[in-house]
Amino acid sequence: MSQENVEIVRSLQPSPDTDLVALFRDEATATALAETVAPLFHDDFEADFEDWTPGERIRFAGLEGLRAAWLDWLDPWESYRTEIEDVIDAGDKVVVLARDYGRRPGMAAEVSVVAGAVWTFREGKIAKAAFYLDRSQALEAAGLSE
Repeated sequence: MSQENVEIVRSLQPSPDTDLVALFRDEATATALAETVAPLFHDDFEADFEDWTPGERIRFAGLEGLRAAWLDWLDPWESYRTEIEDVIDAGDKVVVLARDYGRRPGMAAEVSVVAGAVWTFREGKIAKAAFYLDRSQALEAAGLSE
């Protein structure tokens, strides 16, 4: 089942040229996307994001909460994209290692961060997605190390 979990998570990752700001801010696109992927998510799915305050995390419920979390995260950005570097099978968890690129209004160049996410499965569906700005924290949360 874990290879199937890897493929599910891989299918949810945006292409490197997808602007997440445009994707999540467009109501029709975000709604259509949520309807398409809803069968992959557990009824009590939660998203867990790092807060801007170091060490603090914020939790959001459901796919609506996932979008709200991304909208909150993307608020200061004019464009934001992610490039997936690796997807790792960790049993009932799947770790995504990525490099995110963002550009704020008035900036000519993008800034980047090496990030990670842990997608947790329960009963064959995604029960939780936790996003980290520090790749080692994502690996540790999945019981792995760099």
